[in-house]
Amino acid sequence: MSDTLTPGPRPGPLSRVDRRRRAVAGAALALLVSVTGCTSSQEEKSATDRTGDTTSVAVTGPLCDVLPSGTEPGSPGSLVDQSPDRALAWIPVLTTFEAAIRATGMAEELSAAGGLTILAPTDDAFRAKFSTANLDHLLLKDTDTLRGLLREHLVGGARPVAELVSAGSVTTLAGTTLAVTAAEPGARLADRAETVCADYRVTGARIHVINKVLGNLPDTAHEEDDHH
Repeated sequence: MSDTLTPGPRPGPLSRVDRRRRAVAGAALALLVSVTGCTSSQEEKSATDRTGDTTSVAVTGPLCDVLPSGTEPGSPGSLVDQSPDRALAWIPVLTTFEAAIRATGMAEELSAAGGLTILAPTDDAFRAKFSTANLDHLLLKDTDTLRGLLREHLVGGARPVAELVSAGSVTTLAGTTLAVTAAEPGARLADRAETVCADYRVTGARIHVINKVLGNLPDTAHEEDDHH
């Protein structure tokens, strides 16, 4: 019998993940396999001590069902050893938020000592808030304003969504206070946004995907309709 392993069928392409990131995905997946493939109890304990059970990282919310899962690149288990900025790049619905982090040079701020909670609006949330022209202006020219907006979505400490609900309110790095109430299966923030896929665990942070943009910048999405 040949020792050559016949590869199984390849998964279909991820429509929202840039091909240039596949090399990184392979490395992340190899790390995940090496952790979850340990057979001795001591190896399993060591892997759990470092990152937790990477095969069963639980995320909650209605959007989780359509996001990468299992052993797919970008799945919750594959992100536990990633820095926050790299993890954001692997969650397909956060391309605008991740681009804003890069445009403002805030990657290091996401890895702050003491941990961080990241309330990351989806791409749809940004489209519902800003016109294309307004968003382009923020990304390319008005990064100071954009940086302030992003800090409205960052909270000190890597907090699970249940802890946010228990606290009842949190203070963002921008200095604003957000009321937090239960909204099964996650949380409602500032009586405006809700978590739609909460509790991604990454290095030094928790990422909660939310469905609205926080902060007080004016809504400009309607301006695109005015120009048609």
